[in-house]
Amino acid sequence: MSGKALLVLSDGIYFEGKSFGHKGEAIGEVVFNTSMTGYQEILTDPSYKGQIVTMTYPQIGNYGVNEEDIESLNGPKVEGFVVKEYLDFPCNWRASLSLGQYLKNYKIVCIEGIDTRALTSHLRDQGAQMGIISTIDLDPSSLLKKVREHPGISAFDLVKDVTTKKVYSWNKGTWKWQPPQTEVRSQKSESQKNPPLPSFTKGGQWGVTNSELKRVVVYDFGVKFNILRNLAKSGFEITVIPAQTPAEVALEMNPDGIVLSNGPGDPQTVTYAIKNAKKLIGKKPIFGICLGHQILGLAMGGRTYKLKFGHHGGNHPVMDLSTGRVEITSQNHNYCVDIRSLNSHVRLTHKNLYDGTEEGMSHMELPIFSVQHHPEAGPGPNDSAYLFKRFRKLIETG
Repeated sequence: MSGKALLVLSDGIYFEGKSFGHKGEAIGEVVFNTSMTGYQEILTDPSYKGQIVTMTYPQIGNYGVNEEDIESLNGPKVEGFVVKEYLDFPCNWRASLSLGQYLKNYKIVCIEGIDTRALTSHLRDQGAQMGIISTIDLDPSSLLKKVREHPGISAFDLVKDVTTKKVYSWNKGTWKWQPPQTEVRSQKSESQKNPPLPSFTKGGQWGVTNSELKRVVVYDFGVKFNILRNLAKSGFEITVIPAQTPAEVALEMNPDGIVLSNGPGDPQTVTYAIKNAKKLIGKKPIFGICLGHQILGLAMGGRTYKLKFGHHGGNHPVMDLSTGRVEITSQNHNYCVDIRSLNSHVRLTHKNLYDGTEEGMSHMELPIFSVQHHPEAGPGPNDSAYLFKRFRKLIETG
């Protein structure tokens, strides 16, 4: 039987529900994600380190978890998980485990059975804030004291908790659907009784040969695997390096380009990354994604600011200002670059059509561009995947 659980926000609002994950307590910044599917990718996205994620879609867990749909090693990176209704009977041919058991295995504290619509509305109106989930202390006043004593995630460098500890190479492309191989059967009824199962295979390179590969160094601030998959698909030989790697070491690898990855937390806490980015500017073509975009902005002398409740989900419309094309994007960030603070160096390239915030920039003179959203999806739409090809073209043309 599931036990009782409480979610208490730092402003004193609390919600009663049931536990379906690990028994214990978890403190984090409470945010909401508007994706309808992809909870496994969301849970394993390192950018959510330090945060408790609320899913706005009401039913979660119906397709379980599997070994392929992960965005990082060593399990979920969220601090806690909040859903309206947890479904403990997964039905999917790819599932290897129930979501609840998966979260228990990795000691993630979760709560279900609360009004997530009310919680989301509250966060929308009052802003993202610290919260605590507990299955062991069920006194709201006690939990409120604990959460108010927490300094907040902006007090910590969360990147160091999720970055790789050693250099490694990556050569796996994106998932590619492979139609099932069917045998010609003499009797139609037999074919209907035993339909072939579909299968997934790891895709090859994006229409290039090994001799055409471009070398790229990826700074891992919390990189998602799908970024690496899309780079491989676009014809890159990839080396992933720890976040604190000195710029001089990265340049000694003689890459054709540098990628500054996504990651968690306030970009201003990652001072070593800003310092290294300053040294890389003008030396190699650079592509920044999410936190990497923010670090680039700070390295070029700009400023960042915190959004009221952030952008988290797979349905955010963004306009590419160079083409006028509107793409539906995957997003996960609480901070934004003030492009106006950099107007002498960069131009605005992408704009969020929900709230008008800046979503991308390109340097006026140097081969550098970056975006705030996630072109790799995982989960979400693939409308922005062209940016990986744009980066390759930038390297080829200088």
